[in-house]
Amino acid sequence: MGTEGHNRRVIAGRYRLEERLGRGGMGVVWRATDQLLGRGVAVKELPYDETLSAADARRRRDRTLREARAVAQLSHPHIIVVHDVVEHDERPYIVMELIEGGSLADRLAGQGPVDADEAARIGIALLGALRAAHASGVLHRDLKPDNVLLEAGTDRVVLTDFGIAQVQGAPTLTESGSFVGSPEYTAPERMSGVRTGPESDLWSLGALLCAALSGESPFHRDSLGGILHAVVVGDIQPPAQAGPLLPVVRGLLERDPDRRLDADRAERMLRAFRDTGRTPQSPPPGYAPTVRDAPRRPLGPPQDMAEGQPPVPPEDTPGPDRQEEPFLRQPTRRVLVAALLVAAMAGAGVSAAALLMGEGDGDGGPAPTSSAPGTPTTRPASPSTPVATPTP
Repeated sequence: MGTEGHNRRVIAGRYRLEERLGRGGMGVVWRATDQLLGRGVAVKELPYDETLSAADARRRRDRTLREARAVAQLSHPHIIVVHDVVEHDERPYIVMELIEGGSLADRLAGQGPVDADEAARIGIALLGALRAAHASGVLHRDLKPDNVLLEAGTDRVVLTDFGIAQVQGAPTLTESGSFVGSPEYTAPERMSGVRTGPESDLWSLGALLCAALSGESPFHRDSLGGILHAVVVGDIQPPAQAGPLLPVVRGLLERDPDRRLDADRAERMLRAFRDTGRTPQSPPPGYAPTVRDAPRRPLGPPQDMAEGQPPVPPEDTPGPDRQEEPFLRQPTRRVLVAALLVAAMAGAGVSAAALLMGEGDGDGGPAPTSSAPGTPTTRPASPSTPVATPTP
């Protein structure tokens, strides 16, 4: 397990692991020193599962390495920087920049909800990060307050933990018949396995903005079945604190992904709010993104459901006029089918843990960069998310 130097492991002959920063379903995060360059880094050590066969362990390792290498190609000021991917004793390690500061979840737990202007600032940063990732064929799939870091001293917003990301052309960490993610922040089309795409990450952002403004996701419930119902068919009730940003929140929490507010429009509306104090009902001209991204590459078919299931072809993108339709309308046929599926599974006694935890514990693992341990949340943990200390 590496060489010892002053009672500290050194992996790959270069990275000295010094202090454990966090632990979760997807691995352990260490504060470390790159001895070659003399700088601090964060190192994510992926767990060893002795219950896996050698072939399964090798497949999981290969998938993780492919995804980490793909994410390492992303370059955006609000996306964590991956420096290196190494293997030591047949175990992969991901080396990233070290962000001195806690997560958005830490901030909410310690200081309470943020105001509308701060939520808009965070939203703008994350929209830029998501647009850059999507343009490179990467879906994050686990956007939540735990995976958003706020750098101390600069308040830089950093999207981290691509541990369950879907990368175009590469198998994902999802195993046959399982689901990975955080249900309170998961889009209904992904929850039902019908489809996944950039729009699913934007739904997660809508839920995250509500959490930032009120302290919790609008889909938080006391039971897993309650979360499923709230996400798939329940009335969507944005918190009162979301009032100043309500047009954006409503647009992002549109159940039909073809009608959902896209990243460019959402950013323009948030920028208008920060400039004028009012959020327009439709995106104004003249609020172009500050960082232009590469042309979008088409993403591969959804892989959230069991392997071998035929993919659902994407539908045409709607025109801008469709954004003005009522928000809380009747669910589409696709969502109704999803609701029946959820009800059938509940009636059959399907294990909620097996459905929603999957290989990733439903958690997505620890954020691989925060230097401060996570602060316990002030509300009970979601029944869909196992307790992990910490999960930045």
